[in-house]
Amino acid sequence: MKFNIRGENLEVTGSIREYVERKISKLERYFDTPLTSDVHVNLSVYNDEQRIEVTIPMTNLLLRGEEQHLDLYAAIDLVVDKLERQIRKYKTKVNRKFRQKGSPKHVFAELEREANNIALEEASDEIDIVRTKRFNLKPMDSEEAVLQMDMLGHAFYVFTNADSDETNVVYRRKDGKYGLIEPEVD
Repeated sequence: MKFNIRGENLEVTGSIREYVERKISKLERYFDTPLTSDVHVNLSVYNDEQRIEVTIPMTNLLLRGEEQHLDLYAAIDLVVDKLERQIRKYKTKVNRKFRQKGSPKHVFAELEREANNIALEEASDEIDIVRTKRFNLKPMDSEEAVLQMDMLGHAFYVFTNADSDETNVVYRRKDGKYGLIEPEVD
């Protein structure tokens, strides 16, 4: 793992850097091979609240977690716990699902990278698209798409439906349940 640790309104000291690296490195025990991806850590302080955001992009998977606490070290512990829960939850669910379909035993997941995250700004009467992302839509069912959406912490997720081979969207409703948008074919 290569660590990229940044501080906003905070100086990243050697002891903070060492603590972050030691705690996040413990996540490697959940994988068969050592992680070779970069780990992006953003530490910040606003109004006496310590905040940590961790992003670990991997092939076919993006782990992300953020936490706030009055104590920075407690926030680091909380975000590592959150990432561990994410890994265990999704590894268990996805492996169980693949086993039921007869796929290999140690499949972690064919999860995609971050879904479209397009920021819109209103400038007078025009809509300016300030960011565009491109990604491959890998076939999956709606349950896998919901798992990936929850793991990323997004409100929606775009994917290719493995059954119909069409582009679909899953989203989180205000009541906490999930919705699925499918194209209507005439």
